[in-house]
This record gives sequence, structure tokens and C-alpha cells, in this order.
Amino acid sequence: MAEEKYGMFRNRLAKVFRHVGRQAKRQGVSCYRLYDHDLPEFPFCIEFYGDNLYMAEYKRRHGMTDEEHDSWIEECLGIITEILAVPREHIFLKLRRRKPGRQGQYQKQDITNHEFEVEENGLKFIVNLRDYLDTGLFLDHRITRQMLREQCAGKKVMNLFAYTGSFSVYAAAGGAVEVVTVDLSKTYLSWAEKNLKLNGFSDSTKYRFIHDDVKQYLKIIPADYFDIIVMDPPTFSNSKRMEDFLDIQRDHAEMIKDCLRAMKKGGVLYFSTNFSKFRLDQEKIAAASFKDLSRATTPFDFEDRLSRVCYRFIK
Repeated sequence: MAEEKYGMFRNRLAKVFRHVGRQAKRQGVSCYRLYDHDLPEFPFCIEFYGDNLYMAEYKRRHGMTDEEHDSWIEECLGIITEILAVPREHIFLKLRRRKPGRQGQYQKQDITNHEFEVEENGLKFIVNLRDYLDTGLFLDHRITRQMLREQCAGKKVMNLFAYTGSFSVYAAAGGAVEVVTVDLSKTYLSWAEKNLKLNGFSDSTKYRFIHDDVKQYLKIIPADYFDIIVMDPPTFSNSKRMEDFLDIQRDHAEMIKDCLRAMKKGGVLYFSTNFSKFRLDQEKIAAASFKDLSRATTPFDFEDRLSRVCYRFIK
């Protein structure tokens, strides 16, 4: 029975690698998701970052002893190295633990440092496949970032809940005259600044980094100032540095209204959330128009795997 299950994993991995890997090569994409819990018996997320592989096991009640689990992991790693032709030393393995309660989105895992550069659409980004819960680059917004880039020439752009600033890099690359990057984490703001500098964007008068609680910051920024705003908040956050916890279902309408106030007439807001039960409270949002871009911004490697939504609001 065990051999049959391993055979299922081997066959599934080979199949998705042929299909997804071929599309990635055709599109010139070097960072992409290959496998995401495709088989319930093998609850992994597997992503390519250039020549390296990120492999995360989702926590579950597997009923194995520690020794049995270690043996199972090694068997899976053997299959992965064989099918994907990735050396064992290039595989970064992580157990993704879901902590109870309303936690912030980004949890540091240990105190080591494993940073390297990857490329996406001709731009460079620093990723870390070991030290944090997430890698530093959300692959599911690859299309959204490029969409933003194509609209930023001569525009003032603000990136809220900016994480490591990938949207900010794309905005700068698109010719934005001002890019404001806002996040509550000094660690990720520093990471964002390094990402911009890595791509040659270091003018502090054009590229500003704001360390603040986004909900509070939106109340004090000037009205009718920005042309484009990107807001991709976590589902929940209860950081001690916040005046109030964030609940995206509860708070999204007010935050979207605050973004619309901060934009010029005709300004564009891109809003996204990966809360699977999210319901847009459209009646409370007085936008000139809005469009659901969820399907249009879903990359090939996330088809039928993505629960996040993405909306475009125009003031």
C-alpha cells in the first residue's frame, strides 16, 4: 500500500512538472508553483525559485511517529530529486505551522539567513526560502504586478501592506514619479528598500518607506493625492504595534473608502485578499466603477488552486 501511494505521488509530480514546467519555460518564468496539496496523502507546497526548490509541508494529523515521519519525508525527497532533477542541497524544506488565534501574517522561523536573488519579468528580487514563513515573493500576483507596471508612467503610487515591496519595484520600473511603500514591519520595509535598490531605484525623494499601521496611516494621508494604490492586506493581524487588530472582512470597506479619498479622480485601487470566505461589501463602497480581476490575474501555475480575489476600483 505504501509503495502504491508513493507511486501516486511520483506520477502526479511527473505529470504537473511536464505540464506546468513546459508553460513556465515557454513564458520565461523561473519562479513558479509546481504542486500544492494535489494529493491529500502528500500535503506539500512545492515552488521553483530559479535553481532552488521551496518545499513546505502543511501541518496535519498524520499519525506517524517522528521516526516514521522522517523516513516518509526522505522517501518523498528522493522522488522529488529524481523527477525534478534538483540536487538535495538545493531543496529548502519547511513545515508550515498554522498558529491559533489572530496572528500577523509573517512569522520569522529562526535566526539564520539564506538570501539569494531571483528574476521576474526582468526585475530582481531577494528571496529567503528558509528563515520566514513566506519566501519574500508572492508568486500568485505575478500578472497583477505586470499589470501595475504598465500603468505607472508619470503616476504617484502607494503600496499598502507592502511586505517586501515587489509591487513597489514594478511601479518604479513602470516609470512612477513617486512610490510610497507602507508596512508595519521594519524588517520587511528594509527588505523592500533593498529590492528597490537592487533594481537601481534609490532616490529617496521618489521612493519613500513608511513604517506605520496601515489602518491608522490611511486616516492621515492627504486627500486627492495618489493616482494608483495597491492594497493586499493579511486576513487577520493583531500585532502589538497596532492600535486595533485587523479583520479584513470587517475592515475592508472602510479601508477601501479611505484609499478612494486619498486618490485623485480617476485614480485606480487594486485590492486583493486571500481570505477564502471573503464577501465584498459593495454597498458601502462609493467607487465610480469596480471590476473583479481575480481570474484575469491568476497565473498559469495557480489555475484551479487559487482562493484569493482581486478587484480594481476607480474613483
